[in-house]
Amino acid sequence: MASSFTLGDVPRISPAYTPSSRLPISSENDYPAFYQESIADIGKYWADVAGELEWNAPWTTTLTGDLPRFQFFKDGRINVSVNCIDRHARRNPHRRALIWISETGEERIWTYEELLDQTARMASFLHQQGVQAGDVVGIFLPNLLETFAAVHACYRLGAIYNIIFSGFSPEALYDRLVNTRPSVVITADATYRRGRLIPLKQTLDQVLDRVPSVKHVVVVRRANNGVQMKAPRDRFWDEILMDVKTRRDPVYMEANEPGFIIYTSGTTSKPKGLVHSAAGFLVGAYHNVKMSLDLGEGDVYWCTADTGWLTFPIFEIVGALAHGVSAIVYEGAMDHPTPAHFYEILTQHHVTKIFTAPTWLRMLARFGESLTRDYPLPDLKLIGLVGEPLDASTWYWIREHIGSGQVDINNTYGQTETGSAWASGIAGVSAMKPGSCGPALPGHAYQVVDDKGRALEANIPGTLVITKPFPTLARTIWNDPERYDSQYFTQFPGQYNTFDTALHDLDGHIWVLGRIDDVINVSAHRLSTMEMESAILELPGVAEAAVIGFDDNIKGQVPIVFVTLREESLKQEDWTQKIQEQLSRQIGTIARPSQVYVVDAMPKTRSGKIVRRLLKEIVKTGTVQGDITGMENPEIVDTLVDQLKSGPSKK
Repeated sequence: MASSFTLGDVPRISPAYTPSSRLPISSENDYPAFYQESIADIGKYWADVAGELEWNAPWTTTLTGDLPRFQFFKDGRINVSVNCIDRHARRNPHRRALIWISETGEERIWTYEELLDQTARMASFLHQQGVQAGDVVGIFLPNLLETFAAVHACYRLGAIYNIIFSGFSPEALYDRLVNTRPSVVITADATYRRGRLIPLKQTLDQVLDRVPSVKHVVVVRRANNGVQMKAPRDRFWDEILMDVKTRRDPVYMEANEPGFIIYTSGTTSKPKGLVHSAAGFLVGAYHNVKMSLDLGEGDVYWCTADTGWLTFPIFEIVGALAHGVSAIVYEGAMDHPTPAHFYEILTQHHVTKIFTAPTWLRMLARFGESLTRDYPLPDLKLIGLVGEPLDASTWYWIREHIGSGQVDINNTYGQTETGSAWASGIAGVSAMKPGSCGPALPGHAYQVVDDKGRALEANIPGTLVITKPFPTLARTIWNDPERYDSQYFTQFPGQYNTFDTALHDLDGHIWVLGRIDDVINVSAHRLSTMEMESAILELPGVAEAAVIGFDDNIKGQVPIVFVTLREESLKQEDWTQKIQEQLSRQIGTIARPSQVYVVDAMPKTRSGKIVRRLLKEIVKTGTVQGDITGMENPEIVDTLVDQLKSGPSKK
């Protein structure tokens, strides 16, 4: 699997953050031996991690089986909500657990005691409606305080929650509900996004007649926008808790029982309902947050993701609360009503650590340096990232301008299937390399292999595979176990196929180059789109870049480039020539794009990823046919169609 990718002279940057005693190692020199010991005996390593949590009954065997059929902590019994809420409420009931902030300017706070009360009483209500361990509850909510209570009420009962992105269209919502057949759905009347009211209950009502399993709908009053309620099926959250006074005791589940279902966001094929075990996810998320962010009870922490993407359960709903932090819960767009809003929240609440998407950091750079001078952010110590690699130029801009140049940037890698960002530097321990995803965290064994499954040496690109089980890896696909086996374990039997192209360098850092299908074949040369985008982002004035491959009768495929700029006045420059020269210089003349489009904005998901599929569809057909309701900015599609009709960038 050849590629043009070269690491060049990438510097190792020592962390400014000082790790706490919570971490098992404090020096990068200790990592190689510690990591090798962790993967030599995977069971022992994860037993040590799990032992830091509160179990109702011990396990008999730490690890049985192998990929794809394995079990961790067999016969052990545990409850996720107890570990994320009860044990902190016992010690510090009045500590702030959740600080809810909306783009509308509203704020609410729940202590750990208040979160426990809401969670346990909602669990009582669900139990009264017949919800038992193993039953499915649909959760169609935005980022609200009640979202945490809804999720943990399910964990408390041993019910399986199906968390669904609140921006989905009725049909996308229907697909996920009809497949899981919940008896209860928890939603809100509406939510706000960029000043717009998004009617969630109304969206749900459009599909309920086709989902006969749903007998009860719980509605959180968020906007008080006068939704229609169908008695006795529909009840408001606050009215329920006025009636329900008893707190439901936790149900302790066997460690390998399913905890939740989360669907991949596929729009071109049938979405996959990935099933994660409750205990495995708790142990792995607790470990992930500990290693990547070194979270503790003194931190005020903000994960900027949406509830509906797995990043939020990993890094906030479960992982962060398991460490007893005070967590920011934000509803809306972070740059609304102004780009300063993000900085204002960090300053007002003395946020120490954030977890976000690389795209958001590029937006901060696009907003410019004036905001960073107005908001020096002296409390901010660490930024964690996931979603896609962060280009080196943005990495350096953030390090220079955010937090007085002392903020560490931990760029991680994971997938919905893996349930954790398993490639990541250890906070304050691992040296940082702009552009890399860091080394593998302890307890995660991997290889980079060729098409025959043979392990490749350092600096040679291939397919990234996972070679041993770890607790957060999805256990199956809901109602389709055959698809789970065939999709992830067929090409390389006994190994999980990430379908990502990557390499590891001599220091053990993993560099993810893109999806296997994000490699462009130009005249038999395989070019990584991520490498090309990183080179383009080094050009002064470029805020974002996206590269797609387009069919060509002579070359097979040719690159087409889309960029947004940091200033409107820069549009007058000849960006086609600049980008062609940059790619020729950085990669080779084979990478020269056939077309360059300067656009006002990129189509993005709510998690900040650029939807390159839509760009390719617009170039190919001049329109978009797929579902775009789950996007951050669906209105940009019509603008892009019009812009592309006028042709590529010209001087």
